[in-house]
Amino acid sequence: MKANIHPDYHEINVVMTDGTKFKTKSTWGKEGDTLNLDIDPKSHPAWTGVHRLLDSGGQLAKFNKRFSGLGLKK
Repeated sequence: MKANIHPDYHEINVVMTDGTKFKTKSTWGKEGDTLNLDIDPKSHPAWTGVHRLLDSGGQLAKFNKRFSGLGLKK
């Protein structure tokens, strides 16, 4: 291996969305830095099963209006 081409691999602190903390090794930041997560397995819909639809600029309302007649008929 070539010398001095690999990133520094060191220990950092990780704070999850619920406030729990753990230490891990990473190339992110500097030794002892803290990484605060915005999304983690405790809050991400893929793991929690709770999905929220966010209406950004009326896009969801526009979609619902456009395709409202395509539902299953009873």
